[in-house]
Amino acid sequence: MVHLDEHCAAELRQLELQRLRRVLRVSQHVKNSSVEIEQDGRRFVSFACNDYLGLRNHPSVIAAGQNAVIEYGAGAGASRLVTGNHAHYAPLEAKLAALKGAQAALVFGSGYLTNLGVIPALMQKGDVIFADKWVHACIIDAAQLSGARLVRFAHNDMAHLEALLKQHREESPHALIVTDHVFSMDGDVAPLVEIAALAEKYDAWTMADDAHGLGIVAPAAPMDIWMGTLSKSAGAYGGYVCGSQALIDLLVTAARSFVFSTGLPPSVCASALAALEIMDAEPKRGARALELAQRVTDALALTPAQSAILPIMLGTPEAAMAASEKLKARGILAVAIRPPTVPVGTARLRLAFSCAHTDAQVEALIGALREIV
Repeated sequence: MVHLDEHCAAELRQLELQRLRRVLRVSQHVKNSSVEIEQDGRRFVSFACNDYLGLRNHPSVIAAGQNAVIEYGAGAGASRLVTGNHAHYAPLEAKLAALKGAQAALVFGSGYLTNLGVIPALMQKGDVIFADKWVHACIIDAAQLSGARLVRFAHNDMAHLEALLKQHREESPHALIVTDHVFSMDGDVAPLVEIAALAEKYDAWTMADDAHGLGIVAPAAPMDIWMGTLSKSAGAYGGYVCGSQALIDLLVTAARSFVFSTGLPPSVCASALAALEIMDAEPKRGARALELAQRVTDALALTPAQSAILPIMLGTPEAAMAASEKLKARGILAVAIRPPTVPVGTARLRLAFSCAHTDAQVEALIGALREIV
């Protein structure tokens, strides 16, 4: 058998030939800035971070975490069902439920762990899951882990979804329609009103991943299950699910990624709660992030942005990497997204806008894109 290191080296060579190898770079966020980053001794204006509301560095968010770590320590110490369910969880979950108009909420260790726990807890062999073709990878992983049949519908294509529901719904006792709310790589928004109507017509449950919409894009329709993260708009870390009290009570026992994971540190929960309170009190933060993205699409005659995420489609990994490097030469950080994160032929620059970006920074981005792309 080939030695493990030889196998890994051969795989890495293939990735390098395809311009698909990933490497880690140390990124140092500039103090008191949500949009400036230092890499390799150089400072960049970042259009790559998901801190859409500029809350990661907010003084109240930092102070809440500092106070909690001093009072309660650095870690939770155990899973939440043992001794890790510290006092900062209850107000955070109450706030999340209120923001989503739900009866209850449950916080997990991350957004990935949330989907990995929720979907297999509800769906099993014999059930069917209908998932948008472009949902996040963790939803696909969770669906496959559940043992349920996974059926993919064309992106935001409600006619295709209905055709698949007609074909497969009666085969299974339970059906779940799952979608991103805001799609992480394209920034477009799911047609939640139509999805909810089809779910009612075909007796299916609905679930939406709101990782990239929280605080920026208001939901157009209720979902049976909302999940999301605290690591993007909320500027902290963790994942959550919102829904009925019965759903949350079941997940406490049945979601394996919840049951068998250590709880989040008190400082993380305290910072997340502070960020959610600011988000609720200052809706203009989300409105500005969206307005800046739309300013760029207007200037470049692109389809109007629907969220704080804007893809600049370039096709090949080589083209995306070259454009990213040219922007870096101008002091702008915009990450090239390549397969397998996105389909072959759709490599792109993924731009993410924050309310903390200045008008001058956005105008510099527009000027650079006009020259480069």
